[in-house]
Amino acid sequence: MDFQFHTASDLLALTQRHALDVSELTLVGEAELGNGDRDALLARMLDYYRRMKASVATGLQITERSRSGLSGGDSRRLHAHSMGDQVSALGPAFERSIAYGLAVLETNAAFGQIVATPTAGSAGIAPACLLTWQEARNASDETASRSLFAAAGIGKVIGYGACFSGAQGGCQAEVGSACAMAAAAVCELDGGTPEKVVQAAAMALQNTLGLVCDPIGGYVEAPCMMRNGLYTLHAFGAAAMALSGIRSVVPFDEVVGALREIGEKMPRIYKETAEGGLAATPTGLRFRPRPRAPTSPHEPA
Repeated sequence: MDFQFHTASDLLALTQRHALDVSELTLVGEAELGNGDRDALLARMLDYYRRMKASVATGLQITERSRSGLSGGDSRRLHAHSMGDQVSALGPAFERSIAYGLAVLETNAAFGQIVATPTAGSAGIAPACLLTWQEARNASDETASRSLFAAAGIGKVIGYGACFSGAQGGCQAEVGSACAMAAAAVCELDGGTPEKVVQAAAMALQNTLGLVCDPIGGYVEAPCMMRNGLYTLHAFGAAAMALSGIRSVVPFDEVVGALREIGEKMPRIYKETAEGGLAATPTGLRFRPRPRAPTSPHEPA
């Protein structure tokens, strides 16, 4: 096996040895494992990306609140605001990128199809980043989708060195990983070298460390939805910093190690239990699901 890696150090060594970018190395590595030939893998990733875009489009059309009452209509509202007279000083794309991240989570809450990247609770960040980039650069779906292999390469390193599960590592493992993956993809799309791609991922991930998973009512809606929208901006910022030549003080592999260590020490109530954080506030407690009434005299409540 000539194209396999478990760490960012290995990844960078292989990109240098074979003169490949991160996307190409990851793609070749998947083919080497027998997961499909090059054309089949590219076609599969293109399909995933188009499903991501569809999940954004679906979310932007939602007007009703979800069954829990926690989400629904917010991405549509922000998207409309991005085209109005009071748009942010940072411009329409700033607001649209947030709206796209919100939209995917609203689609999920409405039982629509999403692409977990890497999880359902963090599925809005990569689509929001790539769709915003595609629109700004007037690029093709094929170009945008190829960068998902860069995201996958970074995700592979995190998966080997830590985890993606909110129940195991808190929201830092979900949103943090998604943010690092998206930052890597955007960085490569804008011409970043493999070294800069890894730097973007390191800066994105380190600034999510300690983020707890505290879903209100136990639903993957709030604060998950807002984090997906706002961490889209975080990913763009990390990519821009890396492209400018700024480097993370702590190497990516060590950041992944810190993610694992913090996740292991994080109290259980902050790991997808809905027993702490925002879920345990007076307002959060109002959204706890009520026990289902028994349907027969012999069924326990």
